[in-house]
Amino acid sequence: MSYSSSISDSATNTVERLESEVRGYCRLFPSVFQTANGSTLTTAEGRQFIDFFCGAGSLNYGHNPPVVKQALLDYISRDGIQHSLDMTTQAKAQFLERFEQTILQPRSMDYKIQFTGPTGTNAVEAAIKLAKQHRKRSHVVAFTNAYHGHSLGSLAVTGNQTYHSEYYGSHNNVSFLPYDGYLGDFDTTILLEKMLNDRSSGMPLPAAVVLETIQGEGGIHVASDAWLQRVQTLCREHNVLLIVDDIQVGNGRTGDFFSFEKAGLSPDLICLSKSIGGGLPLSLVMIRPECDIWQPGQHTGTFRGNNLAFVAANAVLNHWNDASFVDGIQVRSNTLQTYLASIISEYSDENWDLRGRGMIWGLDIRRGDLARKVIDTAFEKGLLLESCGSDDEVLKFMPALNIPEQQLRQGLQLFRQSLQTVFLESSGTKSALVPSTGSPIASLGSSMVVS
Repeated sequence: MSYSSSISDSATNTVERLESEVRGYCRLFPSVFQTANGSTLTTAEGRQFIDFFCGAGSLNYGHNPPVVKQALLDYISRDGIQHSLDMTTQAKAQFLERFEQTILQPRSMDYKIQFTGPTGTNAVEAAIKLAKQHRKRSHVVAFTNAYHGHSLGSLAVTGNQTYHSEYYGSHNNVSFLPYDGYLGDFDTTILLEKMLNDRSSGMPLPAAVVLETIQGEGGIHVASDAWLQRVQTLCREHNVLLIVDDIQVGNGRTGDFFSFEKAGLSPDLICLSKSIGGGLPLSLVMIRPECDIWQPGQHTGTFRGNNLAFVAANAVLNHWNDASFVDGIQVRSNTLQTYLASIISEYSDENWDLRGRGMIWGLDIRRGDLARKVIDTAFEKGLLLESCGSDDEVLKFMPALNIPEQQLRQGLQLFRQSLQTVFLESSGTKSALVPSTGSPIASLGSSMVVS
C-alpha cells in the first residue's frame, strides 16, 4: 500500500468512526480530498476531479482564488482581527464600503446590512423573524418545492417532506402556495391574490412572502419575470413584506449579481450567504431602512463578525468592477446551455427537461435512481456533480463562474460519457450518444481534452 493510500484509508476510517451518521456529501463523493485550486480538486492519491458542484454554491469564484489567498495571507501576517462579534473592525468597514460602492450604488439600492451567523439558514431565520416583528403578524407564505434551510424557522418554509418530521412541528404559521409553473400554464398568482383578498380563505394575512427566484434544491425551477413582478405587486397592495432568498442563486450565479435584477424587483429583505464570503463562512440580510426596527442585541450570533470572511468577500467583489468577468459568465452560460440542450435533443424520446439561467442549470431526467447512477459514474470518471428536486431526479450543473472554457467543455464531455455508460449498462433503451457530424455536441466536444 502506498503512503498516500494509507493516509486516505486512515482519514476515511477516522471519519466513519467518529463523525455522525448525518454526513452526506462524503458518501456521495467517497474520497479524501487534499488540495483544490480553481475548478480542480485533488485527492490524497493525486487523482483530480473537475468541480461542477462548487460547494453547493459557496465557491462561485472557484477554490482558493488567488486574490483571496493573497488578501488573507497579508491580513493574517499583520495580526488582523479574526473574531469580533459585532464590534467595529477595519475589515468589516472595508467590506461594507466595497459592497456599497460596487454592488449597491450602481444599482441604486438602499439597504442596511445585518450580519447573522455564518450560514444561509441564519439569514433566513433573521429575515423571517424581523418581518414578523415589523408587521406584527406571525404568518408567512412560502411556495411548493421551496428550500430555505434546516433550522426550524427556515425548515418551516422548506417544502420537501424528506427534511421534515412530525416531531418538529415545523410547518406552524406557514401556508404553501403553488410556485410559478407548478400547475402548468395556470398563473398561480391568481390563487395568491384570491386568498389574500378572501377573509374566508383560511390563510391569515401574512407578515411576509418568502421565495427564491430560481429554486435550486427544489429542482431548478425558474420563475418568470411577470410572475415575480405580480407577487411583488400583491405584497405591496396588502402591506406584506417580500423576502428574496438569494443564497444559492445570487452572487452572480444567474449572470447578474442578484438573481432578481432581471425581473426588476425591489425586495424588502434579501438573504445572502454562500459565495458572498469568497469561500469563507459569511451570511447577511439586506434590509430596507424603514424595516430595520431591530433593537441592539435583539438578534445575535457569535460568528457574525468573521473578519477573515470580510477580507475574502472584499477581495472577490473586485470581480464586479471587471466587465470581462461579467461577460465571461454569459459566454460560459451559453456553452453550458447549448451542450445540455443537445443532449436533450439526442434523448428526445426520454421526455427530459432542461431548466436554468446563467451558470445554474438542471437536467430533469425524471428518475432519481437513474440520476444517482449518473452521479456515481461521473465521479468515477473525474467529475463532481449533484442532483436536486423532490426525488433527486434533476442533475444540477453549477460550475464556477470563472471556470476556464476548456475545462468546462472537458467536464461536459465527462458528463456525456457518464450518461452514455449508465444507459448502456442500466436499460439498454438508448444506444450510446454518437452525435452526427456538425451537431452541437460534436462541435463542442471536438475541442475537449479528456485524460
